[in-house]
Amino acid sequence: MRWATLERLGEGMEHDIFFSISQTPDHIGHVPSEQEMFRNFFQQLECADRLGFGVGWIAQAHLSTETQKSNTQPVVPHWQGEVGLCTDFPQLASEAFRRTSNIEIGSAVVSILASGGPIAQAERMANVLMLHGLDPNEKRRLHVGFSAGRFEFMARPYGIVPRNAIEEAAWPALRGQIFLEAAEIFLRLLRGDVVNSDEVRTTVLTRDNFRSDEDWQTVQKATMEFEALEAPPEAVHIPNRYVFEDLQIVPKTFNRSLLNLVAGTHDPKAQTFVNTILPVSVFNLSITSPEVIDATHLRMKDAYHAQGGEWTRAHMPRTSFVFVNAEDGLSPEEQSQAAHKEAERALGAYWNALEGTIDPDKVNRAANNALIGNPAEVAQQMVERFHPEDRIMAWFDFFNHDSDRVCRDMEAYMNLVVPAVEERLRGGLNG
Repeated sequence: MRWATLERLGEGMEHDIFFSISQTPDHIGHVPSEQEMFRNFFQQLECADRLGFGVGWIAQAHLSTETQKSNTQPVVPHWQGEVGLCTDFPQLASEAFRRTSNIEIGSAVVSILASGGPIAQAERMANVLMLHGLDPNEKRRLHVGFSAGRFEFMARPYGIVPRNAIEEAAWPALRGQIFLEAAEIFLRLLRGDVVNSDEVRTTVLTRDNFRSDEDWQTVQKATMEFEALEAPPEAVHIPNRYVFEDLQIVPKTFNRSLLNLVAGTHDPKAQTFVNTILPVSVFNLSITSPEVIDATHLRMKDAYHAQGGEWTRAHMPRTSFVFVNAEDGLSPEEQSQAAHKEAERALGAYWNALEGTIDPDKVNRAANNALIGNPAEVAQQMVERFHPEDRIMAWFDFFNHDSDRVCRDMEAYMNLVVPAVEERLRGGLNG
């Protein structure tokens, strides 16, 4: 069976783009309508297609962030507006392919715990791949990034909640194990297997699953009380979350060479486990340290599934905020100053929305990982911070609803920054 591989099209960095479709107030308090948000998205997507970005990664979210603030356990109580409007990635991906000619489409990321769970999500992906691959000449891939989901409230209505006192005590660690169970089901179904829950991995919690002795002892105590044990158990068996007899998804014969899988998890064990089933790349966040990135590449050279070919740095997209200013009528110095002001406003609004207070240290750390300045400065930052064979996932629409300006920034990036980066890299290689 043939699976999609990430053959490099040439030497040097590769450039993807991230679309958040986040309906939040900008720095002047403007919140676009849902219709305006999607019109902006398609304008930017079509611009990215013309400019030659490789993959358009689309954020997916579920349920209203604004409404969840009234919950008993709000996850982001200070977030204004909606964290994202894409709730059905396969449908939006089909429309995105229809409107473009060259760009590939990816999810960053689909929660396989929400919207019906891993079985329903596998069927949706198979369906969109069947339709996408009806053209025998189609070569553009669907990049399915999947995870447990960033915000728990999006999965709770689908039963992803503690079922008893043991699970309540173990929940922070247990949720990661539920993801592994769901990931096995999701991947095996996409592989074409007939799956029965009796054959799926079982969850057994031990001290190794917990950050501290105290956390593990809390789970042991809850287990003793719930199961009327006389001594603390060395292992706690958790019943499967998904229970079902033999099943297989349809469509069955979709073009699997158009599917590329990417796991949105930083857990080394999870990254290794999913690659025992199928080739699965990994994501990293914009604030991930270089040490973690290098360690991930080293581990994945051995862990990556053989059917995916040789692991390369392009298998792990490097997310980066981009605040580039190439506006007409400004000197390079003025462009640089304006870019830094724009970055400070956007990053400050972001941390304020997440936590309710602006933490200058966090804003500064985020700024240190962002690309900020005029085109020449951004090019120099890219050469200094990234490996020459990295895949960059550039994020332009961050708290910015001026779609025309976003498109101008994208044009500046591809027409001014990228050529300057390539020239610097050639100079470094030849020097």
